[in-house]
Amino acid sequence: MILDENLRSQLLPYMDLLENPIILKVDADDSENGQKINEFTDELASLSDLISKEKTNLNHKPAFSIEREGVSGLVFSGLPLGHELNSLVLALVQVSGRPPRIEQELIEQIKAIKTSLHFDTYVSLTCHNCPDVVQALNTMTILNPNISHTMIEGGMFQAEVEAKGIMAVPAVFKNGEEFHSGRASLEELLEKITGPESSDSFAEKEPYDVLVVGGGPAGASAAIYAARKGIRTGLIAERFGGQPLETLGIENLIGTPYIEGVQLGRQLEEHVKKYPVDLMNLQKAVKLEKKDLIEVSLANGATLKSKAVILSTGARWRDLGIPGEQRFKNKGVAYCPHCDGPLFSGKDVAVIGGGNSGIEAAIDLAGLVNHVTVLEFLPELKADKILQKKLASLTNVTVLTNVETKEILGDEQVTGLNYQVRGSKETIHLELAGVFVLIGLVPNTQWLEGTIDLTDRHEIVTDKVGATNIPGVFAAGDCTDTVYKQIIVSMGSGATASLGAFDYLIRN
Repeated sequence: MILDENLRSQLLPYMDLLENPIILKVDADDSENGQKINEFTDELASLSDLISKEKTNLNHKPAFSIEREGVSGLVFSGLPLGHELNSLVLALVQVSGRPPRIEQELIEQIKAIKTSLHFDTYVSLTCHNCPDVVQALNTMTILNPNISHTMIEGGMFQAEVEAKGIMAVPAVFKNGEEFHSGRASLEELLEKITGPESSDSFAEKEPYDVLVVGGGPAGASAAIYAARKGIRTGLIAERFGGQPLETLGIENLIGTPYIEGVQLGRQLEEHVKKYPVDLMNLQKAVKLEKKDLIEVSLANGATLKSKAVILSTGARWRDLGIPGEQRFKNKGVAYCPHCDGPLFSGKDVAVIGGGNSGIEAAIDLAGLVNHVTVLEFLPELKADKILQKKLASLTNVTVLTNVETKEILGDEQVTGLNYQVRGSKETIHLELAGVFVLIGLVPNTQWLEGTIDLTDRHEIVTDKVGATNIPGVFAAGDCTDTVYKQIIVSMGSGATASLGAFDYLIRN
């Protein structure tokens, strides 16, 4: 039995949401994987009288499609369990006729696509970034008959994954060609298909009272606090949700014992949208100027004006900055062990970084791969002692301290790395299939260089209310010189900066 009692109990409530009969069309042979697909679809069909099953021929097999009259092209090649269980649920209810919960503007953009497009998305079931991509392309398939989509579970098709050189998921192919790798929202994928939004749509926007730049926990908090004051509030974000989208699980958000990062990102967006905030997603700020008002220029050529601005651009994973790193990104160089770890099953990998993130990654990977080598620049690991103790209990982990990684090597994908013991000139080579880089964060402030006061770590200098050296410009979250980089701290600093900006507006 594939659907145990726990999974059946999770799925049964959603069967009441089915609006019309749907058909599971199955293409499965007598292989082990084919038998799994057959058994899974039998069990799925048994959950509702509105679900039937029949045989068919599909381009990628073994697999099953979910169809009803007028809706087809949505295929699962593999078992959509783990993080993909939600993708299955949404596919079932939306194919049955329940409309997707997305803005009407996006629906119209999807329906306007006239080109015939087929997408294949390779996933791993432990990847918390994959479902958003799968669900977005499934939604497009349901809304537009010119679009079709197949989710392919990499663990079931390991040889295919290796043949295509896929070293990171989600990996999306459009009409057989590489299209996208990594996390993406529906809006981001749609923009890649249809092109970026024109700056003309920004031309007639009136000046804001407060404009928030950044859509992570700090930015969401700042926007909510500003909008609750009844003032005209705007928010621009390269990707709404910020760093939590790259986090599997969060256990230190007070009052919420556990929440997945993707879910927190969704809740932040839903909360912001409860207020009259002009939310402009997928927009990159490139310049800030103080004139009569504060002007923020965007990468699309538009300029937004505001009486006060709150900078909450967050931070990103720090790169090693060594030869081979950029060349082999998504070809063996990875930053998310939860997403990409299963792709290295049975292989040797390295983790660069001995802090909490690095050691947590090494512990997770040790259960998936053949061997893990941890390389730390400092003489000792920086991770919490409890994590170090757990790491030391693992027999397939080697820890190297006081070493410097010099180069990542490979041909089409990573084959190894070179390192040196600090103080030595001898280069030592490690043969590896993957390198996971977890060496901390760097603030997203490069576009502010020469405009605003920054620390030597490129963090924005703020006072106790979040004010910067430019009157009317405030900052909050991980892009600032706050000592502790935590979600709850960012939320608090976003509120503080928003209250500081409101006080500035009153007095000026």
